Amino acid sequence: MPAPRPNHDFLLLQRLQKFKQSAPRASDKLGDQMVSFFKHCVTKRQTKLGKIAEAWARLVPETLSTHCCLESLHRGTLTVLVDSSPHQYELKQLLLAGLQQQLLLACKAAGLRKISLRRGHWYQSDSDGEQTPRFD
Repeated sequence: MPAPRPNHDFLLLQRLQKFKQSAPRASDKLGDQMVSFFKHCVTKRQTKLGKIAEAWARLVPETLSTHCCLESLHRGTLTVLVDSSPHQYELKQLLLAGLQQQLLLACKAAGLRKISLRRGHWYQSDSDGEQTPRFD
């Protein structure tokens, strides 16, 4: 029996590779999905919380505002995270003294009806005392 020709071996390997190799799957572009997500989730949230955040920054004292984070607005209730009990107590006293009414009037168009305070952290502290936002 004669030895196979080198060209024949090459063609045989090419044929095997063609059958064993799968073609890449066609997929949608990620950019289009990201733009859609941004428009649906981020922009919608920003328009609601943006006006409230401006009023919050204008009305709440800066010394207290640095210890607070606007977490969410759901069904007219603004949830605010406060990092410590003393700051939560101080903010609660300010809200009861009339700050809540001012915020509700200033943010009525954004749908704000109630302010709820909750103790919690929105940042991580490292050994140097540096605070970085946490995205859970």
